[in-house]
Amino acid sequence: MQTTDTLVIGGGQAGIAMSEHLSKEGIEHIVLEKNRIAEAWRTRRWDSLVANGPCWHDRFPSMLFEDDQEGFIHHDKVADYFQKYAEHINAPVQIGVAVTKVTPLKGRQGYHVTTSEGELEVKRIVVATGAFQVPSIPPIIASTANVQQIHSDSYKNPEQLPEGAVLVIGSGSSGVQIAKELNAAGKKVYLSVGAHERPPRRYRGRDNVWWLGVLGGWDREKPNDGPLKGFAVSGMNGGETVDFRKLAHDGIHLLGLTKSFSGDTLTFNDDLFENVNEAEQNYLALLDVADKYVEDNGLDLPEEPEAREFLALPESISNPSLSIDFSESNITTVIWATGFKYDYSWLEVDVLDEVGRPLHNRGVTSATGIYFVGLPFLSGQGSSFIWGVWHDAGRIAEHIAIKRKYHEYS
Repeated sequence: MQTTDTLVIGGGQAGIAMSEHLSKEGIEHIVLEKNRIAEAWRTRRWDSLVANGPCWHDRFPSMLFEDDQEGFIHHDKVADYFQKYAEHINAPVQIGVAVTKVTPLKGRQGYHVTTSEGELEVKRIVVATGAFQVPSIPPIIASTANVQQIHSDSYKNPEQLPEGAVLVIGSGSSGVQIAKELNAAGKKVYLSVGAHERPPRRYRGRDNVWWLGVLGGWDREKPNDGPLKGFAVSGMNGGETVDFRKLAHDGIHLLGLTKSFSGDTLTFNDDLFENVNEAEQNYLALLDVADKYVEDNGLDLPEEPEAREFLALPESISNPSLSIDFSESNITTVIWATGFKYDYSWLEVDVLDEVGRPLHNRGVTSATGIYFVGLPFLSGQGSSFIWGVWHDAGRIAEHIAIKRKYHEYS
């Protein structure tokens, strides 16, 4: 029976960050990863994907990317970075080991862990399996419909799709970037747009990540218990502001939020203009706050009045289609860029709600020794980003170190 103080489950960015901070606290631990380090960055991204943040920002503090610090790096190089980082900190990672069951020990502190390679007993567990676990496809379009349905998690490139038009559902970063790529490849593209945010990629010479930092955006907590809005940012083409008006002018047919399906027809809410307009108003409000910050702090940043200029409102936004017939539109593929669900079926500890979501306070659960790291809005908007997960991991490691001292008290 192998034993250790703390078990970290998952060897992606969250698990590697956790290992570094546990080592700094002098806490014995191991990291179990069922595949390879940062596997999701290697095999669960489309071919052309680059990081949505520049290299100087989306990294861990003690190691730079080897590429242009202002650039947006390809996902394969992100995976290589974490592999090198694990070696850099000498992380005790065991790859190819899947955790299949976790149960509390009887009458004493700790947990019994069943893995594909044997059994463990540990005092603490940090679940670092990330936010991209089970692709979420809403049960709207019948599986018997004469159309191929895939999740963005399975999309690789335009060549994998059959002839015909494509409907992309989702207005976050993935949906927008996939729609743009398919449109550039000559596909007829429809894009279903829900409520979203679309900040400027850059403003007055500074990247969006810098503005989020100085204006406190990274610390913003999840506004409610409902679904997250799409957050449309892009590192494509060296980094560009997502503009839904421009997408429409470039030939992408925009639609409102996907509603229902019957026969061969998909219907949409009459909310496209509202969704686009609300995001544009929030965009302008952010520019106002940024301008005030520049003035209040006496910064010498160039003015950018053109950032407030919008293209003419396309007909597809002002008078949107409320339904499309797949046969008439020759839509042969639907790509669901609709996020992910959690799967903690192996975690037999009372730390999940009725639908299987983690119950925690900034990563700390009510069960002694069970923690989560790497989840969206774990402590704020920055939590699921590379740099943010590193800081969350440091806070969790400090909490573990403090708790250990209480348990060691005699």
